[in-house]
Amino acid sequence: MIKMYGIKNCDTIKKAQKFLINHQIDFEFIDFRDNPIDKTKLQTFVDKLTLEKLINKRSTTYRNLNDKEKDNITLELVLKNPTLIKRPVLVTNNDIMVGFSKKSYSKLC
Repeated sequence: MIKMYGIKNCDTIKKAQKFLINHQIDFEFIDFRDNPIDKTKLQTFVDKLTLEKLINKRSTTYRNLNDKEKDNITLELVLKNPTLIKRPVLVTNNDIMVGFSKKSYSKLC
């Protein structure tokens, strides 16, 4: 089962969900705000993607961090501010993808 992590009011999440639904791909959506991500799961994402690729530097949350926090993003900081995570995070049986692109999602069809 594919799992999609994000927040429900995110436009990119909505595009990704629409793509999966239109292509009849089953998935489970996990909202970071309703079901906070745990440290073990976050570490799995970081191990696969790197923290640099996982962080959304265009987000309001990131822009509101002070310079010290921006220079030293930790798992704890991300756990306190899950909207720092680029969305969606899509977990399949053998891969983790971040962000949405039709090209990469087409590989799921």
